[in-house]
Amino acid sequence: MNLKPRNRSLKKQTQNAFTLVELLLVLVILATLAAIVVPKFAGRTEQARVTAAKAQIANFGVVLDAFEVDNGFYPRGKDGLSALIEKPRDAQNWRGPYLKGELPNDPWKNPYIYEYPGKHHADGYDIMSMGPDGRTGGDDDITNWEQANKREE
Repeated sequence: MNLKPRNRSLKKQTQNAFTLVELLLVLVILATLAAIVVPKFAGRTEQARVTAAKAQIANFGVVLDAFEVDNGFYPRGKDGLSALIEKPRDAQNWRGPYLKGELPNDPWKNPYIYEYPGKHHADGYDIMSMGPDGRTGGDDDITNWEQANKREE
């Protein structure tokens, strides 16, 4: 009589547990779903970085124009963006800082490239992010002159 209750309790335990095959099947399904979903989100991340760089370049345009209104000229040289945070010697009417905190890098942790006078804007300035590859001169560069051309079209 003692054997019968033991068999019943063993059967009850096995019926409530998952088999190894069932667990492996669930893992395969989850891996398949991850393989489909993850690449779609990865593309969105890069697209968000490009959008952030375009927004930051547009923001630089606003504060550079404010600097120019106050001082009568745009900051000069490749390090000119630092004039938005620290007063340059030749800026008599400087009312900055025009940017809070430190000079931001682009979303890929590279500094923005600023030139005045610009090669693409003879009367203005050029600002560029090297984009995801971190090198100038590619299809992935984000610039203020391409943004200006798109607005004019």
